[in-house]
Amino acid sequence: QVQLVESGGGLVQAGGSLRLSCAASGSIFSINAMGWYRQAPGKQRELVATITSGRMTNYADSVKGRFTISRDNAKRTVYLQMNSLKPEDTAVYYCYAYIRPGWGKPWDDYWGQGTQVTVSS
Repeated sequence: QVQLVESGGGLVQAGGSLRLSCAASGSIFSINAMGWYRQAPGKQRELVATITSGRMTNYADSVKGRFTISRDNAKRTVYLQMNSLKPEDTAVYYCYAYIRPGWGKPWDDYWGQGTQVTVSS
């Protein structure tokens, strides 16, 4: 079983910062891309940022310059440092990873349970 467990969400004032973490555990042979998506009430889930195993990054235009994604491959953990937060960043943030759970097993998408980020104005 593969699990992604997020932490670090919470309530913060506009202009503040939060750091999200997501650790992958369980039967894992290899991890390729990891990332973060978010879903605000009444909206579709959207990409926030992704990072490959080679640490190539991709960001949504709305967070460029404010958010930084990073990963620790040894710890199987991905981080999202969020600075200069805005009320429109309020959403449930989901961790994502593209994982091969075992030798000979197919790659697949895995998701965390989500962590709430609320930014007050």
